[in-house]
Amino acid sequence: MVTALSRRNFGPLARNAALPVAILLLVLLMVVPIPAAMLDIFFIMNITISLAVLMVALNAQKPLDFSAFPTVLLFATLFRLGLNVASTRVVLVHGHEGEAAAGHVIEAFGTFMIGGDYVVGLFVFAILVIINMIVVTKGAGRVSEVSARFTLDALPGKQMAIDADLNAGLLTPEEAKARRVEVSTEADFYGSMDGSSKFVKGDAIAALLILGVNIIGGLILGMVSHGMAVGDAARAYLLLAIGDALVAQIPALMLSIAAAAIVTRVASNHDLAGQIGSQFGSARTWTPVAVILALLGVLPGMPHLVILPAAIAAGAFAWKINRDAGRPAVADAPEDAEPVDLARIGWDEVTDTMQVNLDIGYGLVPLVDERRGAPLMGRITGVRRQLSKELGFVVSQVRVRDDINMQPYAYRVVVGGVVVAEDSVSPDEMLALDTGQAVGQLSGKKAKDPTFGLDAVWIAPGDADAATGQGYLVVDPGTVIATHLNHKLAQHSAELLGPDEVQSLLDGLKERAEHLVASLSPQPLPLTTLTQVLRGLLAENISLKEFRRIAAAISVAAQKTVDADEIIELIRPELGALIIQRLCTVNEPLRVMTLEGQLEGLLGQAVRGDPAQRHTIEPDLGRRIVDALQRAAQPLVAEAKPFALVVQPAIRVAIRKLVKTCLPDTPVMSFFEVPEDKSVEVVAVIGAPEAIPA
Repeated sequence: MVTALSRRNFGPLARNAALPVAILLLVLLMVVPIPAAMLDIFFIMNITISLAVLMVALNAQKPLDFSAFPTVLLFATLFRLGLNVASTRVVLVHGHEGEAAAGHVIEAFGTFMIGGDYVVGLFVFAILVIINMIVVTKGAGRVSEVSARFTLDALPGKQMAIDADLNAGLLTPEEAKARRVEVSTEADFYGSMDGSSKFVKGDAIAALLILGVNIIGGLILGMVSHGMAVGDAARAYLLLAIGDALVAQIPALMLSIAAAAIVTRVASNHDLAGQIGSQFGSARTWTPVAVILALLGVLPGMPHLVILPAAIAAGAFAWKINRDAGRPAVADAPEDAEPVDLARIGWDEVTDTMQVNLDIGYGLVPLVDERRGAPLMGRITGVRRQLSKELGFVVSQVRVRDDINMQPYAYRVVVGGVVVAEDSVSPDEMLALDTGQAVGQLSGKKAKDPTFGLDAVWIAPGDADAATGQGYLVVDPGTVIATHLNHKLAQHSAELLGPDEVQSLLDGLKERAEHLVASLSPQPLPLTTLTQVLRGLLAENISLKEFRRIAAAISVAAQKTVDADEIIELIRPELGALIIQRLCTVNEPLRVMTLEGQLEGLLGQAVRGDPAQRHTIEPDLGRRIVDALQRAAQPLVAEAKPFALVVQPAIRVAIRKLVKTCLPDTPVMSFFEVPEDKSVEVVAVIGAPEAIPA
């Protein structure tokens, strides 16, 4: 058992210890002399690492596939510089002993690659440094700088796009979190690459300086310490110095190419070879090449035997591509692929986990198209944010989906699987609303505002300024839909609150009032009952923003009863000030309507005779009360003056059910809910002989 545990833990431990050990060896490489044979091994290892880094860079489908590249580049550069220090020590100490004194790798690069001529070697090395530092490194550094700048500038927009997709239901929270991490990693990557390009440039400069030190130091040591002639010292030390420089410069050039390939990559489903091949694999590319080469090949004085075969090869390549493009593509199924069960039906085909959906016709798809800015998605996000602040909890995500069965310009709002609103808009026009201050007529398609029922006209975008000048309120189609959505979500806010949202409210309150939450749930009230109470408050337009005050009132009421309806009636007097502040300011009197005393007495008897409160009010009497309320409320509604209907506590619930259909935004309060210090203005008494005709 101990052996098995040791083996299980050794792998991660070895991986975690590998990097610190490698850094320690790198430091030792710089300060401790090493033999020439060990130096050969390290040089080959350096070339191997550089080749591996280059291959990973070329095979990456997108830059983030090699997100560790900046750190790898740092350690590879430090490793190469450590080898330069070690090789310099060997060259200067043993260079007088012969060409093999510094190892066989340096000897091979100094004799085979440059033919043993140190003058040729100097020019070859200079050309490699120019290519590396002036061309590859400088270009890659500029691309890294620009990419980092644009990536950081685009970061807020990408985050907003992720939020829009999340709000639209196109992404799950887990997918949105993964995309945010990817966006953040991309910004960090390009920022790191901008700095890493300086490593490569500094490495090229260091190579020049190290070569100069090796040449000057070798000549001085050869002539002073070993009594060599100038020519002999130059031949011995310069060949080794140039071989050492070339051994280091070639891996440096490969790393520079890898860095340039990474920062110039564009995200694709193919690696670099596949991406280039797919874009060059067109007959329209190679046919003109073949024709031009053929024309050059027949000109007098041209090397016909070289150009004409190239033209033939280009033409053959174009013909092959054209022939392959004409063949039907047949995808071969893998041998181990499982057969598709066409009779199988998944749960995702018959269930919908989203609480709120906005279905649109295909003609409204441009309003949610990211390439056009997705104006509707931004407005939906604003609606959810504002509504969440007003209601006191996070409103459910709104998933936008197109439905081919709908009319092109139609939309509908679905809450809990029930269609609560539907209408249509014109996506290429603006809606001019007559708010009562408009002057003159507009040419266009007459319509009704879907939210408030105002007279409106669909006009061309170019006529918007003229319509505004005439007193019309001009809005775009996305705003029309978003306003309608906001209105319906506010009306059905109780349906948006579930046990999960209530638990989130409790968790947030627990951080500030732990004992209050403990006295509330799960005892004496289970989460389901508490949810019913809060949904009942939302149904009567009472916000949950002051959840601490609401929770304290519920906690006290729960000591008397655990019935949700009874708790609501018990806590409403404690919340009266919250209800009233939406109707008037502190110094403004509360406008109220009341019922005539005889009528209240009649309704009180009906309530006592029907404890279930299902059919409390006789239908004909209810109709006359509603008509009287609408007549009395019409002037106040026209002037946008909010008011409340104040009745006896016993009949409040019954009256609320009665007026909900005609005046849904009018609060129905009991006398006990109006604070004693609040001034009241009675604007109408319902039930007087002149108010309710027989």
